[in-house]
Amino acid sequence: MKYTYEQLAKMIDHSLLHPTMTDQELEDGCRLAAQYGVASVCIKPYAVRRAAELLMGSGVFVGAVIGFPHGNACTESKRYETELACRDGAAEIDMVINIGKALSGDWEYVARDVKAVCDEAHQRGAKVKVIFENDYLAKGGAGLSSDDFKRKLCELCERAGADWVKTSSGYGFVKQADGSYNYKGATEHDLALMHASVSPKVQVKAAGGVRDLDGLIRVRDLGVSRCGATATAAMLDEYRRREAAEKAGQGVAAAPGAIGAGGY
Repeated sequence: MKYTYEQLAKMIDHSLLHPTMTDQELEDGCRLAAQYGVASVCIKPYAVRRAAELLMGSGVFVGAVIGFPHGNACTESKRYETELACRDGAAEIDMVINIGKALSGDWEYVARDVKAVCDEAHQRGAKVKVIFENDYLAKGGAGLSSDDFKRKLCELCERAGADWVKTSSGYGFVKQADGSYNYKGATEHDLALMHASVSPKVQVKAAGGVRDLDGLIRVRDLGVSRCGATATAAMLDEYRRREAAEKAGQGVAAAPGAIGAGGY
């Protein structure tokens, strides 16, 4: 295998964010994350304390979303939400930028918003991933093309203290021509662009649409260090299956794993 089990498992932030998730489903999800040895669980703020109890000693971090999913809370609310999450045991924070302010070109506001969360988290020993929601940025904004807009956000977030820049929340649904709502999530193009737009001290997280082992390997090849996922068990079980086949001399070829403009 190209990567070890641990290298791939420790890329995964196991996502437990669905609006209808029950307490039992959340607890089952935390136990699954511990069983598979992933990097973290990514959960809603109210559940941080319980997740921290369940994952104590497991090596799996607790991550909390802030201003989720659309980034519309005022800055002080995001800062206080971060404070509470860290007090309850969050070691990582996934915050959403104020997307409307960014599209308006109010870069000073966006920078203050991100910095407030980063400063609060860092003084409490937590790291921060900043979510752009790239599906909403497909046409660019504030006089910038889509790519230049994302580059600008990468540079701004690095200056503000972000530890990761992140493509999506997984809930950035865009109205389609037929009236339905959908999203692409992480794409190869955006991941490569974001990776090239930050220094080595800032990492990149893919979120939305990575549903199988080949997709996970592909984003790692692109320089991604974390990946939000709900298909954790399926991906890592497939790794073990391929690993066992290789050891048995039955080499199982991976699918090409190519990523089109439409995501994974």
